[in-house]
Amino acid sequence: MTELEWTQMLNHFVHLGIAFLLAVPVAVNRELRSKGVGLRTFPLVSVASCGYMLLAMQVYSGSDAEARVMYGLITGIGFIGGGAILKNGGNVSGTATAASIWNTGAIGVSVAYSYYEIAITLSLINFLVLQFGGVIKQETKAVSQKHSDDEAGKPARSLNESD
Repeated sequence: MTELEWTQMLNHFVHLGIAFLLAVPVAVNRELRSKGVGLRTFPLVSVASCGYMLLAMQVYSGSDAEARVMYGLITGIGFIGGGAILKNGGNVSGTATAASIWNTGAIGVSVAYSYYEIAITLSLINFLVLQFGGVIKQETKAVSQKHSDDEAGKPARSLNESD
């Protein structure tokens, strides 16, 4: 029977814990906005991605094998994210959630390689985009709608008028 390496186990626990914590702000944002996936999905994607990469780094020797695991993760997480995208007539929703699922996978991989600066930056940017991007999007839509309304109320220009 193989003995547990307690130091390595603690190291993995720290990595997985960081991956979990960095996914929580995104998860809370999506949960509070009732976006279908939230407090369970995002942390699990991040932790699982980190776990797969930690395992790949332990089992495989060489960056080629690790790269293949990472490629598989990227593809698989993209598939999960695709399930979050809904189309109803001309409206598409869930793209920010899908992109966030993909991003939390990148957070997990970054933590697995101890690139905490990348993981923290990914988490912060994702949270800020979700938190404030909706407000900016609504303002942009309002300005665009006002511009469209203004254009609709103007009389048609003749061919002799210049721009």
